[in-house]
Amino acid sequence: MGLCFTKSHTHDIPISSASDSPPHHFQPTQPNKKPDPYTQPAPPKPTPYSGGSFGNKRPSSTQIGPILGKPYTDVNSVYTLEKELGRGQFGVTRLCTEKSTGRKYACKSISCRKLVTNKDIEELRREVLILEHLTGQPNIVEFKGAFEDRQNLHLIMELCTGGELFDRIIAKGSYSEREAAKIFRQIVNVVHVCHFMGVMHRDLKPENFLLVSKDEDAPIKAIDFGLSVFIEQGKVYTDILGSAYYVAPEVLRRNYGKEVDVWSAGIMLYILLSGVPPFWAETEKGIFDAIEEGKLDLQSAPWPSISDAAKDLIRKMLTRDAKKRITAAEVLEHPWMKKDEASDKPIDSAVLIRMKQFRAMNKLKKLALKVIAETLSDEEIHGLKQMFNNIDTDGSGNITFEELRTGLSRLGSKLTETEIKQLMDAADIDNNGTIDYTEFITATMHRHKLEKEENLHRAFQYFDKDQSGFITRDELRQAMTEYGMGDEATIDEILDDVDTDNDGRINYDEFVAMMTRGVADTADKPERVIVLPD
Repeated sequence: MGLCFTKSHTHDIPISSASDSPPHHFQPTQPNKKPDPYTQPAPPKPTPYSGGSFGNKRPSSTQIGPILGKPYTDVNSVYTLEKELGRGQFGVTRLCTEKSTGRKYACKSISCRKLVTNKDIEELRREVLILEHLTGQPNIVEFKGAFEDRQNLHLIMELCTGGELFDRIIAKGSYSEREAAKIFRQIVNVVHVCHFMGVMHRDLKPENFLLVSKDEDAPIKAIDFGLSVFIEQGKVYTDILGSAYYVAPEVLRRNYGKEVDVWSAGIMLYILLSGVPPFWAETEKGIFDAIEEGKLDLQSAPWPSISDAAKDLIRKMLTRDAKKRITAAEVLEHPWMKKDEASDKPIDSAVLIRMKQFRAMNKLKKLALKVIAETLSDEEIHGLKQMFNNIDTDGSGNITFEELRTGLSRLGSKLTETEIKQLMDAADIDNNGTIDYTEFITATMHRHKLEKEENLHRAFQYFDKDQSGFITRDELRQAMTEYGMGDEATIDEILDDVDTDNDGRINYDEFVAMMTRGVADTADKPERVIVLPD
């Protein structure tokens, strides 16, 4: 059961040539050693809010980065960039240390000069949005944030020190079914979470998973979402991309959907159990021909010694008809996956974590987030829209208690009825007994949205009706009363919490301090303890 196929290259659009070597030679990709420019200009300071306007002048268009749409920012002002960890086609990954905390992260710097078309910029912007959307999920790398300067886009990520899953497979040589199931359960969890949250990965392979540490039982994290897209209902995808060994037959026919991720995961399971890919040849065309032909060998060694349940799962995942292929959720419920399941310990999904954080916020912050949610672009909430539709199973446009309970259980949570009711009450801002679309976006959008100055300005202006630069007690009461929470006790509670200079009103700085307090990823916390904001 030793692994004996070539390490696939990371392919962007379209797929480039696979290795010309037969699969019994392992040949890792050689990194590109061409040096990258690495200088960062000092960032322009955002103009502070003054009354009803955005200050005397807004940053000029030349100061706004084309990818993030925010003023250029110097990553070196926040992080110390250190040794190189890896290098790829578009940039370099370095170890970095957050100056304020001393915590270590990985900084992936992508050279802007290599983004030659608008499509390149759009795809990179989409990758950032997807990372923001998925961060916090088990088995997906934590995303700390993005910095853009004139030379590079810098993505700050969780540091995973255990190396590639591919290299661990190579080093180990063979896996028992129990060991394979433990790894594979994590891989399928990524597929399931992505699909539930409205994302199609499109490039699943062992090279795109890192181990968190060098420990034998270290968890794995998916790290690369460069080819991922938000799923659009009814859309047929036609781009041929991915990595040759893992490409589903419908991709080659230019007519596919999210089922391709299940196929790719099925290829990975076949490799974990047998040490070779099911479809291979000495050229990329040969690999594609083998995929099209579809002869699946589950008879020759080592397959006679592998359980019928494992082979049944592989057949179902590598079903050629995508409509008949097993789903990621069904894979997780397959008997082979359930056998010897390591732990019944509940794992909080990102959705649940965000709802818990939302529940802990004061009412002004909840209402301000609703204002922001109502003005986000379709692009920014694409994944959340798909997730809402996945939970709103009757298509009514409102999530009931039963639908929320079912949806959270599908994401692996094991909350009590009381806990679910508390989350429901927190997200149900207008107290009508259900969670509508805007309320759901409000409660589950990632707090990265609060880094955007324009979102904070917009929310402040909603409350500052007379544009005086202050939210007065009367303005606060007026806004809160619309949502049935304008009682004096609530107003007193908010002012006590937010009005730090005790002048009876809330200025812009106090408002921003409230909104950004507690905005942190789970990776920031020791031992992954979730700290509830406010």
